[in-house]
Amino acid sequence: MLRLICVSILASYVHALAWTATPFNPPSIPLAVRTPYLSAWLPQGSGVALNDAWPTFWTGSILGWAGFVKVDGVAYSFLGAPSVSGASFQKAVQTDFEFTATQSNFKLTAGPIDLTVSFLSPVEANDLVKQSIPFSYMAVSAASNDGASHSVQVYSDISAEWVSGDTGLVVNWSTTSGNLSNPSVFSEVNDHTQYGAAYYAVLNTASTTYQTGADVAVRAQFINSGSLANTQDTSFRAISNNWPVFALSRDLGSVTAATGAPVVFAIGHIRDPAISYIVENNGRQDRSLFFWSKFSSPATLIDDFLSNYAAYDGALVAANAFDRQLQSDAAAISSDYAGIVALSVRQALGATELTISKNGDGSWNTDDNTNTVDVIFPAWPVLLYTNPALGKYLLEGLFRYQASGQYPNAWSVHDLGAQYPQAIGHNDGGDEAMPVEESGNMIIMALSYAQRTNDNSHLSAYSDLLDQWTQFLITDSLIPANQISTDDFAGPLANQTNLAIKGIIGIKAMAEIASILGDTAKSNNYSAIAADYVTQWQTLSASDSGDHLTLAYGSSSSWGLSYNLYADKLLGLNLFPASVYEMQTAWYKTVKDWEIWTAAIMTDNEARDIFISAVKSWASDGLSSQPFGDWYETTNGSPNGFRARPVVGGHRIVKERVMRL
Repeated sequence: MLRLICVSILASYVHALAWTATPFNPPSIPLAVRTPYLSAWLPQGSGVALNDAWPTFWTGSILGWAGFVKVDGVAYSFLGAPSVSGASFQKAVQTDFEFTATQSNFKLTAGPIDLTVSFLSPVEANDLVKQSIPFSYMAVSAASNDGASHSVQVYSDISAEWVSGDTGLVVNWSTTSGNLSNPSVFSEVNDHTQYGAAYYAVLNTASTTYQTGADVAVRAQFINSGSLANTQDTSFRAISNNWPVFALSRDLGSVTAATGAPVVFAIGHIRDPAISYIVENNGRQDRSLFFWSKFSSPATLIDDFLSNYAAYDGALVAANAFDRQLQSDAAAISSDYAGIVALSVRQALGATELTISKNGDGSWNTDDNTNTVDVIFPAWPVLLYTNPALGKYLLEGLFRYQASGQYPNAWSVHDLGAQYPQAIGHNDGGDEAMPVEESGNMIIMALSYAQRTNDNSHLSAYSDLLDQWTQFLITDSLIPANQISTDDFAGPLANQTNLAIKGIIGIKAMAEIASILGDTAKSNNYSAIAADYVTQWQTLSASDSGDHLTLAYGSSSSWGLSYNLYADKLLGLNLFPASVYEMQTAWYKTVKDWEIWTAAIMTDNEARDIFISAVKSWASDGLSSQPFGDWYETTNGSPNGFRARPVVGGHRIVKERVMRL
C-alpha cells in the first residue's frame, strides 16, 4: 500500500455531456471563489447544468443562489434549482461551458434569447487591495438568436445560507446584505464564519428593482410580473424559516441580436476583524482585511467594485489579460497541463486572505496573514507565478511568531492555529508535529523567495531561526525518526526516503542562505554535510534491484513518489546526481502512477506527460463532484476527502521548473 498521494488510472471513463465543455468538464466548477468564506461551486459529477442544481459551499453545503430571465413574458430559470409554487417557468438550455483561470462562462438558450452567464473571481495579485476584496462578479448578458427584438428582464437572488453554516440561526437583513442576529466573532459552524455579513448588489439604475422576503414569494413576484416590489420583509427569522432571500432585478428593455451591456452582480462576504493573531507575551492582535486601508465602508467598496468591472483598465480587462498569459505559459507544456493549471488558480488563491492591523493612531499597518506550512509549500509555485510577495507575507506570520520565542520546539511550527481564523499559535508545542517536513519547507521557501526577488530581508531578520531549524535537520534528516510528513493521512513512518530528501535539501538551502549573508565558513560546512548525506542516502534508499528508490529504507519492494526532489531543481542546487532523476523517470514510466510534482522532476517529456495527462483524465472523468481534490484512492481514482485546498497551486510547478532552468 503506497503511503502517498497518487492516482492510478486503471480504465478510462467516458461520459456524454449535453453541452460543449472547454477545456473539459471539471469535478466542480468555481463560481465565486475569493476567500475561505466566499467559496461557491457548482458540483458536476457526470455533468450538471448551471440550472440543474444549487451551488454549494466548498464543503458541499447548499448556498441558495437563483437566477431567472423573462423573455416576452415567459420565464426561464438559468441558475440554481428553485421550485416556485404559484408560478410557472421553463428551464433555459445550457449549450456551452468554458473555464479559464479567473472565469467560468456558461451559455444558455432561453427561447429566442441566448444568455451568457459569466462568473469572475478576480486574480490581481500585484494589487494587494484588489486581491484582498472578498467579492466576486456574476455578469448576465442577453442577445436575440432569431433576428427579432425581444423584451427581457433579468433576476437573481441569494439566500441567507450565505450567512451561516447553521440554518437554524436567526438572520437580520437589508436590501443587499444579511448577518446573524447573534454573531460569534472568530468562530465557525461547519466551516462557515459566524459573524460578518453577506452582500449582494448591482449598480442602481431606474430599471432596477429589489425585494427581500420568502424565497417562493419573491421569485413568484418576478416570474409573474417581470419586476420586484421594492419592499423589505422585516420579519427577521431563522435561515430555514421560509428561506429569506435578497433579490435584485433589471429590465433590459428591447434586446436585439447585438449583445448589450451585461447586468453585473457583486457577491461577497465581509467580516471585521478578520483574524486574531498572536503577538509578544501571548497577546492578541485583531487584524482586518487589507482593503480597509483604502475603503472606509462596505458601501464605498461595493460601489467601486461594481464600477470597476467594465472600466477601461478594470476587472474584466485584467482578468482576460491574466487568463491569456497563463494559458500561453502553461500551453507551452501541453494543453492538458494548461487546463489543470487554469482550474487550480482560483482554488489556490481563494484560500488566502491578506490582512492588516491598526496602529494606535488609527493608521493601518500593512503586512501579513496566517497559514499552515505544508499547505503553503505545495501552493508555492502559484505564489511565485502571480506575485512572490504573497509568499513572503504568508511566511512572515510564521517567522514573526516563532521569533517571539513562544514556540518551544527546536523545529518549525506546523501552523499558526488549529482553527481558522484564530492564529493564536501553539505555545504548548502541541501542534501536529512534522519536524523535518516543516523545517525543510520553511528554509526552502525562504531561499526561493530571496532568489526570485533579491529581497533578503527574511534571511537577515530570521537567520537565527533558519539556522536553528538547520541544526535540527542535521540531526534528523539522513535517517528520519518515526514521524509524519505532509502525507499525514498515511500516518507516521520511520526512515522515509522522500522525507530525507526534503531535509537534506533544507541543509543545502541553508548553505546558500549563509553564503548570501556572507558567512562563508557556515556555508561551506553545511554544503559539505549535505553532500555527504546525499552519498549515504543513495545507499540507504536504494531497492535491492537498484532500479528505484524505496518508500522507506530497508523496504526493498516499496516505492513512492520522490516529489521532494523538485526543490533541488527549483533552487538550482544540483545536489542530487542526475542518475537519481534518470532512475526514477525510468521507474515511473514502468509503473504509471503519477502526480504533477513528480512530473516536474522527470528527465524526459514522455514521462512528464504521462503524469500530466493522467491527472487531467482524473479531473475530467465525471466520478467526482467536489472541488479539485488532492487525495485519491489509488485503486479507482475516487476522492478521499481533501477538497478545495490551496495545494493545487502546485500544479504550476512544471512550468515553474522550465522557467527556472
